Amino acid sequence: MRSRKLTEGDAPAYSFDGTVTARAIVAADGSVVEWNEGARRLLGWSEPDVLGRSAGRLLAPGGSVRQPPSGSPVWSGTVPLRHQNGRTVSVWLLAHLRRAADGDGDGGWLVLCPLEDPGPLSRDEPLSAALMTQSPCAAAVFDERLRLRGINDVMADAVGMPEENLRGLHMNEIVGGRQGEKLEEQLREVLGSGRRKDVQTFLRAADEDGAHAWSARIAPLTDTDGQVIGVCVTGHDITEQYQARQRLQLVNEASIRIGTTLDVTRTAQELADVCVPTLADFVSVDLMESLVHGDEPAAGPLSAPFTLRRAAHQSVNPGSPEAVVELGGVDVYPATSPQAASLTAGRTVVATDPASTLAKWLDWDPVRAARVKEYGIHATMSVPIRARGTTLGVAVLTRFQRKDPFTPDDEMLAEEVTARAGVCIDNARRFSRERETALALQRSLLPQTLPSMPALEAASRYQPAAKAGVGGDWFDVIPLSGMRVAMVVGDVVGHGIEASATMGRLRTAVRTLADVDLAPDELLTHVDDLVVRLSQEAGAQGVTEVGATCLYAVYDPVSRLCSFARAGHPPPVVLAPDGRRLDVHVPAGPPLGLGGLPFESTELELPEGTMLALYTDGLIESRDRDIDAGHELLTLALSGSTGSLDEVCQDVMGSMLPSSGAPDDVALLLARTRGLKPSQVATWALPANPAVVARTRQYVLDKLAAWELTEMAFTVELVVSELVTNAIRHGAPPIQLRLIHDDSTLICEVSDCSGTAPHLRRAKTFDEGGRGLLLVAQLTQRWGSRHTGEGKTIWAELSLAES
Repeated sequence: MRSRKLTEGDAPAYSFDGTVTARAIVAADGSVVEWNEGARRLLGWSEPDVLGRSAGRLLAPGGSVRQPPSGSPVWSGTVPLRHQNGRTVSVWLLAHLRRAADGDGDGGWLVLCPLEDPGPLSRDEPLSAALMTQSPCAAAVFDERLRLRGINDVMADAVGMPEENLRGLHMNEIVGGRQGEKLEEQLREVLGSGRRKDVQTFLRAADEDGAHAWSARIAPLTDTDGQVIGVCVTGHDITEQYQARQRLQLVNEASIRIGTTLDVTRTAQELADVCVPTLADFVSVDLMESLVHGDEPAAGPLSAPFTLRRAAHQSVNPGSPEAVVELGGVDVYPATSPQAASLTAGRTVVATDPASTLAKWLDWDPVRAARVKEYGIHATMSVPIRARGTTLGVAVLTRFQRKDPFTPDDEMLAEEVTARAGVCIDNARRFSRERETALALQRSLLPQTLPSMPALEAASRYQPAAKAGVGGDWFDVIPLSGMRVAMVVGDVVGHGIEASATMGRLRTAVRTLADVDLAPDELLTHVDDLVVRLSQEAGAQGVTEVGATCLYAVYDPVSRLCSFARAGHPPPVVLAPDGRRLDVHVPAGPPLGLGGLPFESTELELPEGTMLALYTDGLIESRDRDIDAGHELLTLALSGSTGSLDEVCQDVMGSMLPSSGAPDDVALLLARTRGLKPSQVATWALPANPAVVARTRQYVLDKLAAWELTEMAFTVELVVSELVTNAIRHGAPPIQLRLIHDDSTLICEVSDCSGTAPHLRRAKTFDEGGRGLLLVAQLTQRWGSRHTGEGKTIWAELSLAES
């Protein structure tokens, strides 16, 4: 083998003497394919004698070769070989399995044998001295008193001082601090036990800003009798490997710690927390102002100045005193700022010595200039936060305690962590926007305010699920004729826009059916039919079928009777005026959407001041308790609360739901009943005789005078005349007239036993009749009819405020 001259940039190359090592290559078929001069010297055979022939011919008579273990790439052993002169030579051979051209291991064997033994290395040889001083492994020797006796060049460079200045010192005196004390203890442990010990430590030379990571082995040194006479310390600088592990760990932590929630601000804070202190001493995260308002982030090139909102920051100093902008604060960044530079360029911008490189910006912002000078900030790195082709904001990493500048590896690491955070922030932004849209939709579908009614006082609360988003819970209070009022609470199965949309359809349907004055059980039957149809439509479109529960109640302040019916919904909680719980058995009924199953209603007389609580299961059901326990807890919360209904609502929601938010959406409707005094109601039974109309008008005039409503006399007289006349002509006896009034409304009701509902029609010019109901419609605030168990009731309302 010929040697070549070493050129600059080459690794050292040496000329190897092929005569000091016997070398042969045996092919897979057992033939010899290479034979060097050393092999000829060993056995006397020349190349023409052996090349292309079986290697087995070289074995001495009766000799054999032990087979290597299966799959082993190395073999060694002593083999009897036949010399050219016929004598047997026992030779120790080393063989390596060669790789074939296709990468397989069936490329034959390289067989080697050393021909010359240079002998053991003497302590007096130059190699021995060079081994100690020039070894690439840092080494130090301590005697039995753990005094330093010698170090090599690498160790001297590591501690930053020459050997002659350090001899005689202990490890804790050389290194100092807690790190030195720890190393001294480990040296003493090895000296006493005689067993080596592997450690990892950090050393900083006197002229270095940062410490290096070292992997060290502490081993005992013994004399010829095996007695420990000192300790040897060898070490390798593993700073690069350590930093690589730190970077990998930071990336792993970022994937775990960033994006734990779908909250934009929380995700930004997680980004800042991950980077401090591993990558920077202070990190600020500023997001585009448009993100706060729910707008889509701008795509394409951007231009300064930028209005950014501080979403998060973190510091090695408690309280982040370096921050100029408070959390949630807005600041404007001109083109000279690193934030604007990175956002405009769309890449990371690193600034060393900010006092000079960012002079224009700091001159423009003296507060920041003062902070830079106060904390000694020497390096900043601005990384744009991007996701899906859009720019969301910028993260600025700052160093002042750490003296080393940002490296290209730091830049790549910051970009990778920020990229992960950018996707998480964008996901949170999208979720927040969709959630706000869904909540706005749901709020528009729920009552904004509850009507003021003489029958009862009402208050309500709705709270969406903390994580699942909007759902299908709803409530409503619906004024009915005769000063009655309907209360309803429902829950559509599922969450999201679909559940909210279904809830809106069901609420509209319930209000429409309530206007028809259907009984609670009959109303639920019609709503059940609607849910069945909605399920069929959803199934045809491949969407999850619709399901819902509902509780519907109607309260009459005249009779003080309340009728309940429910469809798979939790029962109401009814408390007497003194706080006692009233037992109200309302048959559960099937959930809406099953179809074909009946619903039952329950009627109960309620004292004035009774409290009713209608709610969805999210209020009483949780992982910590079942429905029954939740029902009891709700009863206790209601009975223990005082004050207005609105305050009671607030107390109940606070005591029943966790502070972190409910796992399911919750609707709560509270009502406190009122009753009309007997003096506010007047009732007359009328015969089916047209002559009674005149007397009826007089009855009404007398009652209006007693109620001090004589200014309404003319209008009420006309309305009563028309309604009573219609009942006599088109209805069936018995006939009843009822007047009800409160501070704002007067109601006229005429009931008969006919089920035929009246309707408006346009009378022709010469028709003698047909104008009565038209006249009633013009004179009253509203009018209508409802079916009763005996027939029907025609009613009309007049506003006292307009009299």
